[in-house]
Amino acid sequence: MRVANARNLHGHVTQQLGIRIVSGQLQPGEALPREEALAEQMEVSRTALREAMRVLSAKGLVEARPKVGTRVREERYWHQLDADVLAWRCASMPPADFVQKLGQMREIFEPAAAAFAARRRDAAQLKELELAYRAMEASRNTDEWAEADLQFHEAVLVATNNELMISLFSIVETALGSFFVQSARKSRDFKYSLPYHQQVFEAIRRRQPEVARDAMQKMIVDSRANMTGKRPTRKSA
Repeated sequence: MRVANARNLHGHVTQQLGIRIVSGQLQPGEALPREEALAEQMEVSRTALREAMRVLSAKGLVEARPKVGTRVREERYWHQLDADVLAWRCASMPPADFVQKLGQMREIFEPAAAAFAARRRDAAQLKELELAYRAMEASRNTDEWAEADLQFHEAVLVATNNELMISLFSIVETALGSFFVQSARKSRDFKYSLPYHQQVFEAIRRRQPEVARDAMQKMIVDSRANMTGKRPTRKSA
């Protein structure tokens, strides 16, 4: 029990400091308080603090040097695809440029994944994709929508039958989940992208790789436009 509590404690410290760093409360190059002062400030033992620092160092967020102390590293050294780093960015309300970069990353691999899924999916994988789409169709609120949306995009990656491609989902799952929730809440109609999801599903069902690729590309561009407030309303469209 004590071991579990110790792990929870240093995990809590890791999370609190991680959020401060990725949110900009602690700037790159800024020196952290000395160990004893920081431990007292966070009301934890020095042992828990040291373990948290080891985790943050492994994620590229901090660097300890003799006679210099521990400093926040420049953003280019951060492990940006680390699940915790992505989660901390989302928790600290990711800025517009991060939303844009996430959209750019999605444009690189999701259209290609949709095309591969159309070529390689099997009947069971198509059924999972359909279940996710039907759940989106039947969703009654933004939370239900976002959960089903995440399942849909996971099902597309699984249908590629490429383990490396599938592993990308576990990396960006937290960021995508947060993105889908924010995107749904930002639109007057949280189901605004359902037609694009239908097009992707139908293209994969009919084994039409290029149609699936194009539909996924358009979906991502439209979603990014929604998040930045540049998506045309139904009336203006």
